[in-house]
Amino acid sequence: MSELLIGVDLSASAVPGANPVEAACEAERLGYDFVSASDHPAGPRPTYEAWTLLTWIAAATRRIRLASRVLAVPLRSPAMVAKMAESLDRLAGGRLILGLGGGYSDDELAAFGAGRPTPGEKVDGLEEAVRIIRALWTQPDVNFSGRRYRVEHAELAPRPGRPIPIWLGTYGDRALAVTGRLADGWIPSLSFAPPEQVAVMHRRLLDAAGAAGRDPGTITCVYNVEVRLDRRPAEAPPHVVAGPPEAVVERLAGFLGLGFTAFNILPTGRDRSMQVERIGREVLPELRRAAG
Repeated sequence: MSELLIGVDLSASAVPGANPVEAACEAERLGYDFVSASDHPAGPRPTYEAWTLLTWIAAATRRIRLASRVLAVPLRSPAMVAKMAESLDRLAGGRLILGLGGGYSDDELAAFGAGRPTPGEKVDGLEEAVRIIRALWTQPDVNFSGRRYRVEHAELAPRPGRPIPIWLGTYGDRALAVTGRLADGWIPSLSFAPPEQVAVMHRRLLDAAGAAGRDPGTITCVYNVEVRLDRRPAEAPPHVVAGPPEAVVERLAGFLGLGFTAFNILPTGRDRSMQVERIGREVLPELRRAAG
């Protein structure tokens, strides 16, 4: 397999004392490959907006990659996302991973003016967004008219100096087919897609890639996994990988057999910063050895 990528999810909390930039710098020091930020702008809990947060982190780090996990397509015009991504990737020295999704919370989309698109409309919008973004990154004078989005004589300058990877968070059959045809990566979550289901999803993804004439091996498959180092794993819910370091490594290594080539670790528990450090020191090296 290709080199195993291991990222860590950052808390977007904006409560007094929270410091996600410091957490990202620590993740870089500990050897994580990327940091990710989720996109949930609505609600009463104080949080940072994902893109602004990633931009601030980019300015404070040098090596670690930056992943949106995942931007809700209905909240931003695809053409503007193409411009945002080119700018951030250029300013960050080529470290962006553009994660996109159809939009998880209907209430959140409605609250911020995006209405309540049906599941089919979300998939349509996701596919159109990827096509528009890629066209703007590679072509002059782009015209596109779809069911959800359109652009007229659009041009983006400068265009990216490298192919910016696009990862999609998808689960349904149509959305998986879009991912297989168009995306560079797939990023489902253990909590929504347990092993017995994710294996079937992975097969559908690979079949779609093959039918589109693509090499399925070029798609980075990333498992979002909640992790907690804990000597009392019996207390953890089934979607959390919990236990002492050796047990966590064994469980995560087992997911490699499902076709995953990357992990996005979501540390759980009140001692989040301690978990990030312990996972970085006690799990990452052993997991990489297991994958090697």
